Amino acid sequence: MNNEKINIYIISDSLGETGFSLLTAGTVQFPKSQFNISRFPLVKTESLLNGILNKAKKDNAIILHTLVNPELSNLVNSFCKENNLQVFDALTDLVTILQNRTKETPLYASGLKHNMNTDYFKRIEALEFAVTYDDGKDPSGFLKADIVLLGVSRTSKTPLSLYLANQGYKVANLPLVPKAQIPDEIYKVDKNKIFGLTNDPEVLNNIRRQRMIAYGLNPDTTYSNVDNINEELEFARNLYKKLGCLQINVAKKSIEETATIIIESLGLNA
Repeated sequence: MNNEKINIYIISDSLGETGFSLLTAGTVQFPKSQFNISRFPLVKTESLLNGILNKAKKDNAIILHTLVNPELSNLVNSFCKENNLQVFDALTDLVTILQNRTKETPLYASGLKHNMNTDYFKRIEALEFAVTYDDGKDPSGFLKADIVLLGVSRTSKTPLSLYLANQGYKVANLPLVPKAQIPDEIYKVDKNKIFGLTNDPEVLNNIRRQRMIAYGLNPDTTYSNVDNINEELEFARNLYKKLGCLQINVAKKSIEETATIIIESLGLNA
């Protein structure tokens, strides 16, 4: 196991979603390693790119780039070669192969994938929805949502909401606390739209302790106490049974895996 965090830079002249998806697919294969991922979208000038590259050199970062502009792409590749940095050029080889086969000159225009079409605006609307109705801020969102996520603290509700929103789903989530009032709206939502997230007590204990340490606080508190965690999980499970919703243990699942289960379940219940 490598205890040292590995710095990875994602550089793009568009939003960088392609690079982030590729990187996520790769890093998930190494669960024992720690990665510090920095994203640099909309990089379209050499001066800005040079600043990022110099910072990457100091951080000994791996660079993954999806630069369509051949001059910027070549600049990154040359810099990495000269400074012994590992680099993955995610587009150049693919574009070259397609150019050779199609005999067509590529446009070399960034962001074409994100044309202002219906799907694009649907995703933006869904992301705004997820932010507005995160953490049960406004219970009315539960009745407007495509997906409602329930779970105790640190069961990945918010990152999962944002990931699903990026797929175009309107997601609202609610943190569960024993003895806290459950909004009436929850009981009015179609059970097939509700997903109850749970976790293993030991995993939650470790996550919560690390969170407190990151804040410079005492890790051994009521928040991280195993008995209290078990009480929270029992409260959540009882609610899920009452609602008749699908329960998902996220302990050994990536965000992508959990999202796939949810999306597939929606399809089965459609």
